[in-house]
Amino acid sequence: MTETSSQATAGETLGFQAEVKQLLHLMIHSLYSNREIFLRELISNASDATDKLRFQAIAAPELLESNPDLAIRVAFDPEAGTISVSDNGIGMSREDVIAQLGTIARSGTAEFITSLTGDESRDANLIGQFGVGFYSAFIVAKRVDVFTRRAGLPVEQGVHWSSDGEGEFQVADIERADRGTQVLLHLRDDAREFADDFRLRSLIRKYSDHIAFPVLMAPVVPDDAEEAPAEEAVNTAQALWTRPRTEVQDDEYREFYKHIAHDFEDPLLWSHNKVEGKREYTSLLYLPGRAPFDLWNREAPRGLKLYVQRVFIMDNADQFLPLYLRFIRGVVDSSDLSLNVSRELLQQDATVDAIRSALTKRALDMLNKLAKDDAEKYQGFWNEFGRVIKEGPAEDPENQARIAPLLRFATTHTDQETADQSLADYLERKQAEQDKIYYITADSFGAAKSSPHLEVFRAKGIEVILLSDPIDEWLMGHLAEYEGLALHDVRRGELDLGGEQDKSEDDQADAGEHQPLVDRLGECLKERAATVRVTDRLTESAACLALGEHDMGEQMRRILAASGQQVPDSKPIFEINPEHPLVQRLAAEADDQRFADLADVLFDQASLADGRQLQDPGQFVQRLNRLLLELST
Repeated sequence: MTETSSQATAGETLGFQAEVKQLLHLMIHSLYSNREIFLRELISNASDATDKLRFQAIAAPELLESNPDLAIRVAFDPEAGTISVSDNGIGMSREDVIAQLGTIARSGTAEFITSLTGDESRDANLIGQFGVGFYSAFIVAKRVDVFTRRAGLPVEQGVHWSSDGEGEFQVADIERADRGTQVLLHLRDDAREFADDFRLRSLIRKYSDHIAFPVLMAPVVPDDAEEAPAEEAVNTAQALWTRPRTEVQDDEYREFYKHIAHDFEDPLLWSHNKVEGKREYTSLLYLPGRAPFDLWNREAPRGLKLYVQRVFIMDNADQFLPLYLRFIRGVVDSSDLSLNVSRELLQQDATVDAIRSALTKRALDMLNKLAKDDAEKYQGFWNEFGRVIKEGPAEDPENQARIAPLLRFATTHTDQETADQSLADYLERKQAEQDKIYYITADSFGAAKSSPHLEVFRAKGIEVILLSDPIDEWLMGHLAEYEGLALHDVRRGELDLGGEQDKSEDDQADAGEHQPLVDRLGECLKERAATVRVTDRLTESAACLALGEHDMGEQMRRILAASGQQVPDSKPIFEINPEHPLVQRLAAEADDQRFADLADVLFDQASLADGRQLQDPGQFVQRLNRLLLELST
């Protein structure tokens, strides 16, 4: 079963990329207890290579050479302790071999390596998501040989790659009559159990039954047999998504997900749907259980596997789902697109737009179904992917009504940091005449929870949503209302609790008798505050900062500044609580310098409580020290 090829020339020894060395070491140790997945990964790679040849042969049928029947072959030799996985797919050139088997040419490699922790189950998931299935061969093999020739190249341009996975690999030119790739594993002594007919067939049926190409094995025959029997297909060799849903078992759906997503964990949910009529396509969408390490890299590969009339076209076709659903995995198979469609053409195709709209709604319906049917499982999903879903209302206004029920928040109802309350939960608890949904944004949950802006809401028993993700202000800027109620930032504009709160005349913030203090503060703080006014937000604090109706909040200002964009000029509104002893002390202060110091300290305290950075921390400390010394004398 070893590769038979004449002359090997132009051999050279090369070093693995540093990240590959780390990956190999971590993989062998992290995945040791789940070693059997090596076969799934190698067959998956063979399937991808065969898919690519079938697609390229549409435009260039000569690539099929004299062997048009595409298949994957698995063989073994128990005496030699070897397993071979072969395909007659697209194959690799010498340059392909060095690039694909010696390096990890993918953005985020360093981030991926640092994400590995040594925790076996977690690292196993990450390794699969990174898509480095070939290296899983070294979990069971002490040495791996690869024999390959790219379709269309002459037989003398075959390549032999070999490595023990320790740090170097060898590459040599060979003559190879067959196109495609053979991966030959020389098993470690403690892995020779896999060189067994029953074991291999069981693993193929378990992990690769859905592969659309036949996975062939020769049956074991007695030594005295007159002739070797023909190979037979171990798998069903029918694309899973083309089968009726009633004929597909749940375990088959789970294994197909692991095949296309390179994930070692089961999906949370899936949706298999066939559309017939004006447009004809089949989709199979999966909801992963865990976020990939590169979820926040907007340039990372994402999207669905695209097939046209069951012919593989491309991986990561991101035109079929919006960016905020980039975690969805799956397949779309269209009967209406051209076989020679490109990424550029997909962006201009009305059929693609229609499928994208339908798949987006289907994905959101999956999530809403999960939220209704299994709140605990949905909470797990939200903890992993919630921040991405928050991009939805801005990116997809058309589906805001579907996205809003999916959002989860922390609120003053529980005062717990876990974001597990929906907008529907909020409405169930709102006061009878309450006509707004109130929220506050801050840099952290603690800052939001302890904000002085919440004092009057706590006093009156009104729930407030507590937001602390950097994206939250952007989210709320696009999610204007829910179920007819406006969402309102408690720091913005003058406080209006609506018809739900009757106010007596004594409750109204009245600047009349306090106007001299307001005017004096306004003059003193004119460089720092847009205006000064008496507040009815506060019951315990002396002062707070409020935003104008159209002012940009601190979260968005920092995001713009960090991205190098110009931040619009604006000053906060300084609001004072005239019932507070500090404010009363300030009103009675006759010394102008001491008044200025007290005003600045009060403003700086309000800034800190609002999560802002002080413009001049040194001055704040000096003023505070002067005032403390005066009090002590």
